[in-house]
Amino acid sequence: MGNSFGKIFTVTTWGESHGLALGVVIDGCPAGLAVSVEAIQRALDARRPGYSALTSNRQEADTVQVLSGLYNGVTLGTPLALQVLNQDARAEDYEALKDVYRPSHADYTYEAKFGLRDPRGGGRASARETVARVAAGAVASQLLAHYGVSVLAYVEAVGVIRMPKAMGPITPEAIAKNPLRCPHPETAQEMERYILTLKERGDSAGGVIACCINGVPAGWGEPVFDRLEADLAKAMLSIPSTKGFEIGSGFAGTELLGSEHNDPFVFQDGQVRTTKNHSGGIQGGISNGAPIGFRVAFKPVASIAQEQSTVKRDGSPVALSISGRHDPCVLPRAVPIVEAMAALVLADHALRAKGSERPLHTSNTVALRVVCKGLAQTGNMANADGNEELGLRSCPGQV
Repeated sequence: MGNSFGKIFTVTTWGESHGLALGVVIDGCPAGLAVSVEAIQRALDARRPGYSALTSNRQEADTVQVLSGLYNGVTLGTPLALQVLNQDARAEDYEALKDVYRPSHADYTYEAKFGLRDPRGGGRASARETVARVAAGAVASQLLAHYGVSVLAYVEAVGVIRMPKAMGPITPEAIAKNPLRCPHPETAQEMERYILTLKERGDSAGGVIACCINGVPAGWGEPVFDRLEADLAKAMLSIPSTKGFEIGSGFAGTELLGSEHNDPFVFQDGQVRTTKNHSGGIQGGISNGAPIGFRVAFKPVASIAQEQSTVKRDGSPVALSISGRHDPCVLPRAVPIVEAMAALVLADHALRAKGSERPLHTSNTVALRVVCKGLAQTGNMANADGNEELGLRSCPGQV
């Protein structure tokens, strides 16, 4: 079934948007890992609704409860179960929608597959389900820290409003300075004005989240069907509202010649490196030690207050205006979800890689590093060698 993810570090999520609770069971997490419940809570706080005017006004504390698998703050190697209670569910808000197929929602398709559906906020199809993923991702991130791996995502674009191409390294502090989670303050202000205007009109916006992963050594990934970028793509496209994924140079790289796109190898400071990173840190489905950079496209939120045409279950037409508590743009709250899913993929591949039986504190001493200062936003940007490069903007900690 489609509710589990991963081969060794495996997660199974459960729960519905307006049920009693949501949760996750993590199996395969090594014994002896010190897990900070506070770190899990911080990740959930970043995802929870109601923290600004840009999000749904549903008020959920999203307080995590550890049900099993942890003793004195250390994993036992047994299934780790985490739970979050729904405290502000309002099933009655959806009573009038139980026979209506909301445009671009999963109402019709869930009914077509299962023969019935939970109309309360979309049930399992709701983005509320991702609270369990974020909790699991926070555990995976703590495992990855022992490998020196860090994951950082941010809002790069909302609608046609996009961050400028020329920027220095992006830090967690810069991302956290505004509710948009866009590290460029001026762009963030423009995005916020745009979203609030759409909210007043009863409309919504989509956009792009960029993610950069540092510290992954060469050798992670399992060709041919479990290529690292393939698993990242699947993870990202499993997030509600996602419509696109690109890694490294992405679609813009198709406009280059092979002589322009190739990433030359050099040997520097006793290590194999590349002078560019159009590959996005992965070649042949295996990490090459360079920063991994990708983007995820999110569609505009489907629940809007503007009147739309649709049909009921019996086929009769109806004019629908969706009221209630909905995000005018999912991008700000999707940032921790993207980070969580990336962490889950990497934790699984870390344990699948050769030598994964090494102690948690063992460090990798040989890694590929990118020489150029950074990966630029899709478009042209001069790299350290004066060449022009496509890809993601600079990753924190990149050398």
